[in-house]
Amino acid sequence: MSMFFAFTLFLPLALSQGSAAPQPATTASAAPPATVSPDAKLEPFTVSVPVSGYKLNFAPIPPRPPLPGDAAKGIEPFWMCTTELPWDAFDVYVFKLDEPEENRGGVDAKTHPSKPYLPPDRGFGHANFAAISLTFKSAEGFCAWLSGKTGMTFRLATEDEWEHAARAGRPPTETYGFEGGAAMLGDFAWFKENANGQPHEIATRKPSAWGLYDMHGNVAEWVKGRDGKPVVKGGSYNDPAENLAASWRSPPQPAWNMSDPQVPKSRWWLSDAPFIGFRVVRENTRSER
Repeated sequence: MSMFFAFTLFLPLALSQGSAAPQPATTASAAPPATVSPDAKLEPFTVSVPVSGYKLNFAPIPPRPPLPGDAAKGIEPFWMCTTELPWDAFDVYVFKLDEPEENRGGVDAKTHPSKPYLPPDRGFGHANFAAISLTFKSAEGFCAWLSGKTGMTFRLATEDEWEHAARAGRPPTETYGFEGGAAMLGDFAWFKENANGQPHEIATRKPSAWGLYDMHGNVAEWVKGRDGKPVVKGGSYNDPAENLAASWRSPPQPAWNMSDPQVPKSRWWLSDAPFIGFRVVRENTRSER
């Protein structure tokens, strides 16, 4: 049996383990109007991922004024997904499960990742686990796909937005988004000291004061860096406590895709980075349609 065929058998089984049975495609559930004034008070909302019936929960992130000496104009309010993006949602995108079956076979190299030849979850877990081994391009591609399906504007957070959300209202000098420092990290994060070398299901540690789970640890998250280039934030299950600091960052490393035999190497999958995923934000903008 080929590796790819083995994975195509694995996928339906993994999807069947989710808590929600597949439902007809839908765009959004309990979502605010598509056009939202930047001055309006933001409220939590959910988006139903087409076909899967999986619901992504979004929490409002309040604005932040400019910091002393900050050249930026501060941070406008926005929404952030309360969890890292799970396989339950990413599978629909990568395998085109929202499209007619006859459209699923071809590889759309521009907007969809190539189908993986090995289970990209590495056997750690699938349903309700964060999608991992993904490049920045894969993360951006999912955001564009979800935007097209819902008429809302989804994207990755900027580095400043991510740090602001991770601190959950605490001063920008704070290391973590909760009181107690590193001594309390085990209550809020999966990291090197308690994760046993693997990611865990999303939302199994305590949430922050803003209702966000796993901002520190579990899997590192792609964001758009201050220089406009990709970086990962938050640290992962492999990292020590200091790498889970809100200010910690890492640009892409060649080692993350070293064993990929393709020439050129995959733009969509990271063969050696099962500790990297992403989280989605929704803009608060008048331009949404």
